[in-house]
Amino acid sequence: MRYSLYIGRFQPFHDGHEWCVRQMISNGKKVCIAIMDIHDDEPENNPYSYAEVFKSVWNRFINEIHVGDVEVIQIPPIESINYGRDVGYDLNELIAPDDIKEISATKIRNEL
Repeated sequence: MRYSLYIGRFQPFHDGHEWCVRQMISNGKKVCIAIMDIHDDEPENNPYSYAEVFKSVWNRFINEIHVGDVEVIQIPPIESINYGRDVGYDLNELIAPDDIKEISATKIRNEL
């Protein structure tokens, strides 16, 4: 079984992130949400631990997790995403509507 990989810090996981995941699901894709565990790296920009982000994702996708449409994994901090040649997967950009594009985790953190 193949998944569409969605990588992020998710500080916090918000409606814009959920929109992206739901877009992939609505296109018939299974989604692997890869949460970067960077809580100790720049704590002012990364106030949420992996466990807190995981709980937020779990609460939003509990039904999809139970049927296998969504998997959630922890990954270490990454500095780049690289690939060599075409090995059978696509690179896709999800173009969000303006109301979703305006959602900002930085703005959410500042409002808390």
